[in-house]
Amino acid sequence: MFFSVHEPTARETPVVVEVPHAGLFVDPESLATLAAPARSLGYDADLYVDELFADAVQEGASLVVAHVSRYVCDLNRAEQDIDSLTVEGGTPRAAPHGLVWRLTTENQTALTRPLPQHELGRRLRLIYRPYHAALTELLRRKHERFGYAILLCGHSMPSRGRIGHSDPGRKRADVVPGSRGRTTAAASVIDAPDRLAREFGLSVAHDDPYRGGFATGWYGRPHEDLHAVQVELSRQLYMDEQTLAKKPGEFEKTRQYCRTLVARLAALELA
Repeated sequence: MFFSVHEPTARETPVVVEVPHAGLFVDPESLATLAAPARSLGYDADLYVDELFADAVQEGASLVVAHVSRYVCDLNRAEQDIDSLTVEGGTPRAAPHGLVWRLTTENQTALTRPLPQHELGRRLRLIYRPYHAALTELLRRKHERFGYAILLCGHSMPSRGRIGHSDPGRKRADVVPGSRGRTTAAASVIDAPDRLAREFGLSVAHDDPYRGGFATGWYGRPHEDLHAVQVELSRQLYMDEQTLAKKPGEFEKTRQYCRTLVARLAALELA
């Protein structure tokens, strides 16, 4: 219910693609504490990114897709990324976009009250830990079979920074790969999304404004032959950011970029 794992339909490769933020599902228990408007669920989701990467399995990659809204549990945050304004008994710092969001990116209230510890525990037990256990097992299996594994973290972003972002109002590049200062993967993995974007005539800004989230840093351990890179796609490439509708022709071009990127990563020789 909360996420799904899709196995390769072609010859298996060392690549795993994860899409943690495309979901809109809010379970009843989470809905009881949700104050974010319905509009924000769509505006703050990585809408359609699961579809953009759906062809990954045909390129031999494994695909993990979260169906739950990031307002229930943000799977690209550390388990300990909570504060006392979000969860009872949390740390005293202010982190509005942690494991559980308490503000939308438009600075609207997302929670009716701080979550009790038992509710946080429920979300960790049913959603967060099973998701990361599945991701960990896929990477372990790939590493065991191929001698290395590559994690591609698929995301999307508003074409301009919003009020709650670090770059409000600024126009962003079409593609923003993130590798935490080129530390989470081998150079060939890090360069692949940049080079391909330019081949597609797209602008690129590596690590700006997103350097890679929790998953990129946690799983990206190139010294252990585990490589991770995050790719943020500007939403204006494939959808209308106001109506949230796809742009059919542009969507297919962006989907082709995603499929080609998976193929390029699969073709790398890192062992």
